[in-house]
Amino acid sequence: MKTNDVIIQFTAKLVFFMIFFYAVHIFFAGHYTPGGGFVGGLVTASAIVLLIVAFDLKTVQTILPINYIYMVASGLILALGTAAISMFAGKPFFTHYFDYYNLPILGKTSLHTAALFDLGVYLVVVGVTMTIIQTIGEDE
Repeated sequence: MKTNDVIIQFTAKLVFFMIFFYAVHIFFAGHYTPGGGFVGGLVTASAIVLLIVAFDLKTVQTILPINYIYMVASGLILALGTAAISMFAGKPFFTHYFDYYNLPILGKTSLHTAALFDLGVYLVVVGVTMTIIQTIGEDE
């Protein structure tokens, strides 16, 4: 028997975007306040899980055709590459660089290599979490 889940599916679509944009906020706020790539990745994964609960795994895989194993690999390469790039400049491993730039719309903004490292952590966390959840969800 197929149930009519119109209300939960409509609500999940709206709440997904609210959770996702909150995860983006947590990601960017993490450099100066608690948060960052790890927590932002977990919140993003929870938003995707909400879609899986409201719809089903096959529908979400059709909507978001992401290979999460590649996402994990990309995140690891980005995080380790950002951490190791300072060694080529003769600095210790994990030395981060920053400077202030005058960007057209944002004005004077500081750009950090730590944000690239956090992006790598974010991709790893989302990829690993979703791989685990999809693996469990595909078992019968």
